[in-house]
Amino acid sequence: MTEPLRFDQLNLDPRLVAAVTDSGYTEPTPVQAQVIPALLQGADLLVTSRTGSGKTAAFMLPALHRLATQPSSSRGPRLLILSPTRELATQITNAAKNYGRNLKQIRIVSILGGMPYPVQNRMLAKPFEILVATPGRLIDQMEHGRVDLSKVEMLVLDEADRMLDMGFIDAVRRIAAATPNTRQTLLFSATFDKEIMRLSESLLREPVRIEATSLKSSHENIEQRLHYVDNLAHKNRLLAHLLNDQDLNQVIVFTATKRDADVLASDLSGMGHAAAALHGDMHQGARNRTLDGLRRGNLRVLVATDVAARGIDVPGISHVINYDLPKMAEDYVHRIGRTGRAGNKGMAISLASGRDLIQLQRIERFTGKSITVHTIEGFEPKFPIRAPAGGKGGRSHSGKPGTSSQRPGRPGQGPARSTGSYGQTSADTRGRAAGARDHTGARSGAQGHGPAPAGGNGPWAARRDKPAQRRKPSY
Repeated sequence: MTEPLRFDQLNLDPRLVAAVTDSGYTEPTPVQAQVIPALLQGADLLVTSRTGSGKTAAFMLPALHRLATQPSSSRGPRLLILSPTRELATQITNAAKNYGRNLKQIRIVSILGGMPYPVQNRMLAKPFEILVATPGRLIDQMEHGRVDLSKVEMLVLDEADRMLDMGFIDAVRRIAAATPNTRQTLLFSATFDKEIMRLSESLLREPVRIEATSLKSSHENIEQRLHYVDNLAHKNRLLAHLLNDQDLNQVIVFTATKRDADVLASDLSGMGHAAAALHGDMHQGARNRTLDGLRRGNLRVLVATDVAARGIDVPGISHVINYDLPKMAEDYVHRIGRTGRAGNKGMAISLASGRDLIQLQRIERFTGKSITVHTIEGFEPKFPIRAPAGGKGGRSHSGKPGTSSQRPGRPGQGPARSTGSYGQTSADTRGRAAGARDHTGARSGAQGHGPAPAGGNGPWAARRDKPAQRRKPSY
């Protein structure tokens, strides 16, 4: 039997190996085992890897090795890392400090949106070797002449697909054009679609293509469950029950909008949960305090949007709950990857109504798997979206989340054409889809309307839903 590869066999600087070992790691992940040797040889890389695969260490360790073994007196960053979000950039910065803690004269600067300009300006005025930045803020500092990228030796585009989705394509090209043509370039992406391939063709030179772990690959250590809900009142009652599970250590609850994240977090706090929101409209200081509270264990429930939660790496997160299903199927994989970190087991629970059928179809087609349907005694849906395989389904009798399950059929298997997805007449279904309100006054459906009341005048009391004003996102 072949012995597993160890970090001390990858020709890395011994000080880096010692830092990695002190962090509790001795064997590289599959993506690390392929990326590190290729980067040390000076190749450009085009890499696809799912979340939680260890990709940050995969590029950070060889980059730090290069800086440590090839010192330079030039002023300006030698390593430039672009990240789509502030949270992911902060994670990368922390990883660089952790792995490089035994190295001297390796200085790191983070340029992120939401940080005060005077603080960033003072950091940029001093010598540094590593620059971690979000594209928008870096372009701003470049236009003011505070950043010189002419000495960059390695450019890393982390989660390049997300940067393109967020409209940063022109900024990325402009930043890359300001770096030397002799640079080494590494592009990480969850997918290799046409846009990514066009970007790689313009920025990378004869890249080595590595597909270490597919985004579609299953999270073996994450149990995935699906709970059907009839309306928002039903969804909120079920959520409250799930959050009382004693096996739940920390959880991220995903919502479709920033407004819903704020409202739901406020409601949960009013119910006695240690909860807070995280989204792009928050100031950087507030975001940092929220994430620090999550890492320290002071927060048990984080209510977040997709963009804001990218890059969150907290081993204590035992559960992920999709209060709203994501619009993009690949975001589902990124969401559930927030749990089950560092080899731990995780639980991913999705709450879905009839309006989510299309999203469910997309997610299951993308992952190639059906999500197991679970019911809880006292919270059974009156109108199941689709019939489980075999036409029968189990029901829990213990009252605990997920004590029995049923395997669903493929999306679309269900009532005849004359009935809607809830088993009602077509007219009734159209009324719900058009936004008809249930007996509680809450809007039927699952997405974008905030929590509905369970009754009474408590923190989830009824309120009128008003459309959120569209604001320019802050990243």
